[in-house]
Amino acid sequence: MAPPSPTPPAAHCRGAGQSIRPAPLHRLAHLARSPLSRRDGQEFIALNGGPHFSFTEAVSFLIACASQDEVATLWEKLSAGGETGQCGWLKDKFGLSWQVVPTVLGEMLQDPDRAKANRVLQAMMPMTKIDIAKLKLAYEGG
Repeated sequence: MAPPSPTPPAAHCRGAGQSIRPAPLHRLAHLARSPLSRRDGQEFIALNGGPHFSFTEAVSFLIACASQDEVATLWEKLSAGGETGQCGWLKDKFGLSWQVVPTVLGEMLQDPDRAKANRVLQAMMPMTKIDIAKLKLAYEGG
């Protein structure tokens, strides 16, 4: 995961939650948003929808990690105050869904030897936080 770029100042909208007259989207884009961060030139923006809207699994982030240490660090930080699920999924304290997975998982699942890939899949299914050592053991047939 690339380090965050400087976060632009938040934009605010007075009267959030009230109806706004229809206007071209480019004229409203600055009203009720607060940039989360920029990563690799991509800006992630959160809109304040008020108390009537909450996060669902329809919007989620996947974080590909290079090592078990990175998986563990991000898992602990993101799941603090939230809840954990299977296959590397978690919800943070705000209810936003994340999947924290090692890059090696994708490589193993795409192996042309389908028996290896299937063993990895079966090993991963009951996991909450993904364990690279257990995936490698399954991959090697152990």
